[in-house]
Amino acid sequence: MAKLNESLRNIFKIEELRTRILFTLALLIVVRIGSHITLPGVNASVLAEAMRTQAANTLFGLYDLFVGGAFSNAAVFSLGIMPYITSSIIIQLLGAVFPYFQKLQKEGEEGRKKLTQWTRYGTVIVSALQAWGNSIRLESITAAGVPIVPPEVRGFGFMMSTVIILTSGTIFMMWLGEQITERGIGNGISLIIFIGIVARLPHAFLDEYQLISSGARSLIVELVIIAFMVVIIGFVVMLTQATRRIPVQYAKRVVGRKVYGGVTQYIPIRVNTAGVMPIIFAQSIMFIPQTILTFFPESEGLQNFARLFDYTSAGYMIMYALLIIFFTYFYTAVAFNPKDVADNMQRQGGFIPGIRPGKTTSDFIDNILTKITLPGSVFLAIVAILPSIVYKMGVTSTFSSFFGGTSLLIIVGVALETLQQIESHLLMRHYEGFLTTGKLKGRRGY
Repeated sequence: MAKLNESLRNIFKIEELRTRILFTLALLIVVRIGSHITLPGVNASVLAEAMRTQAANTLFGLYDLFVGGAFSNAAVFSLGIMPYITSSIIIQLLGAVFPYFQKLQKEGEEGRKKLTQWTRYGTVIVSALQAWGNSIRLESITAAGVPIVPPEVRGFGFMMSTVIILTSGTIFMMWLGEQITERGIGNGISLIIFIGIVARLPHAFLDEYQLISSGARSLIVELVIIAFMVVIIGFVVMLTQATRRIPVQYAKRVVGRKVYGGVTQYIPIRVNTAGVMPIIFAQSIMFIPQTILTFFPESEGLQNFARLFDYTSAGYMIMYALLIIFFTYFYTAVAFNPKDVADNMQRQGGFIPGIRPGKTTSDFIDNILTKITLPGSVFLAIVAILPSIVYKMGVTSTFSSFFGGTSLLIIVGVALETLQQIESHLLMRHYEGFLTTGKLKGRRGY
């Protein structure tokens, strides 16, 4: 505890770090405020009753978890940051198909700016479509025979106001995320999702307390569940921090009277190079069928199709797991290029012992990356579908959403990433971090 208190004091001794953290907290508070401002024309009390009975333990309930309850509140931030993520996926996939986007990906900073602009345009389109579907869904929902949107409010005016407000809310959240990334601490988009999930934790613990108080679940069973969850969290942290170190030898170079090189360094390749992005990407894709359904709430055929993607169905779990594995490889290929690593190593006079420089080195690194990514992606997929499995086993409260799954992976991944950024700021100014070693170390796997 003394060590933690000292680290916290050190954070506030550094003016830049203190400013970044306070700036981040201020914008996250804005996000939470926007999640409780209900859309005009919606009866908030009737809506709350309808969402309690219709969205619990469904894919809409999971979406609501991602946006911190804003969806069940029909708030101005109901869509959250998910349209931005969907647009990012589309742009990145286009880069694998169309030469124009491939060219932009290779143009460095200028290309990145153009891709970001295209992503913003896509976010507006996706947000508008989802907002339109959401307005239709809101008009179709009733609780005890009472519609949440009164008949006198319905129509073109309600639809247009909903589309404009929800789209503007998503664009504003996207801007907030970019501001956090640039001027705050951590990845802004990930932190917005993170804070939404964490905001639901008190409700989850309250549900568990009520189950124990009512006698619906014994204290022993609850303790076993919590212990199992702690074990899962431990494995998630191990996966997030695990690395495969590749030794690199640098030849000696004599420059004037100084000798450079002649040392052995390591390339740390993370088992989970893609971080939490495959989870977020895959979940964004899984929301698409339910989004389409909102446009046609009376269609029996689409209702049957949407049941195939029910939160607890086998089809949902299989598709979700396959998407996670795919996006893990896809995002790893985007984030880590073995050819660039091999070229930089060769220019600096480095080589992997026993491996020829150039293409052979690139193939060697790529082979290792492929091998360690497979178990990492499979583990991510297993943990991601755990809530669905736990729900089938009888854990039907809000707590089941945190039992492994997307929420847990995002919480752990984003928390560690943000903590590492804080650690780097402390170490640059010769302060110790949160751990006694002064830094977060990756595990030495393999």
